[in-house]
Amino acid sequence: MFAGIFALLLGLCVIAFGIYVRRHPDFAWRMNEGWKVKGDSEPSNAYLDSMKFSGAATIVFGCVVSVFAFLAIISA
Repeated sequence: MFAGIFALLLGLCVIAFGIYVRRHPDFAWRMNEGWKVKGDSEPSNAYLDSMKFSGAATIVFGCVVSVFAFLAIISA
């Protein structure tokens, strides 16, 4: 029972992270590369698109984890 609840909370956290990445795709670039560049610089469109795709994939993964966790909770 505890493992199912933990997995459900983990799935919800993964979904929240995916939503954040989807809404702010340039955040990771600023943390990893933005501080290395002097002046005003922006990530490429390809990078932004790949981060948006990664955010969507993370949301789907979080939904799958949450569904399996919910099924584990109700079957216990």
